Amino acid sequence: MPTLELTTKIKSTMAICFDLSTSIDLHTISTNGTHEKAVAGTTKGLIGLDETVTWQATHFGIKQQLTSKITAFDRPTYFRDEQMKGAFKSIYHEHLFEQRGETVIMKDIFYFESPCGILGRLFNWLILTNYMKRFLLARNKVIKDYAESDKWQNILKEASKF
Repeated sequence: MPTLELTTKIKSTMAICFDLSTSIDLHTISTNGTHEKAVAGTTKGLIGLDETVTWQATHFGIKQQLTSKITAFDRPTYFRDEQMKGAFKSIYHEHLFEQRGETVIMKDIFYFESPCGILGRLFNWLILTNYMKRFLLARNKVIKDYAESDKWQNILKEASKF
């Protein structure tokens, strides 16, 4: 099972970074390249323990849906989402947050497995691992941008309405 481990340093607080990471609205902003939108489950605001979201997006020219569920949640240090339904055989995404002075160390540990046996493993090696890494890095860049500016207030103020 391929595993990606990413670390992002953010000058902010754990609570802000954690909440931005659980924001459906910010996720939508960060994935505008794939036209990702929440179509079922929690579709606005912050997602929490045992809640699901179904994302509709276009990847590799194919429109698809993926339903994930928050299966572990310990604000503001950790949460995990897992694919319940979608194109992958499995996805587990762990999000860890640690405050070090004025900086948050945000870690992503992303495990995924493609279907189709050896062909899926070949696709992972040739294409999908780098694609997923770029996807997550772009998302983290948006989280960092919002957390290190005043933009986080708009996202989290809107989220508090739900």
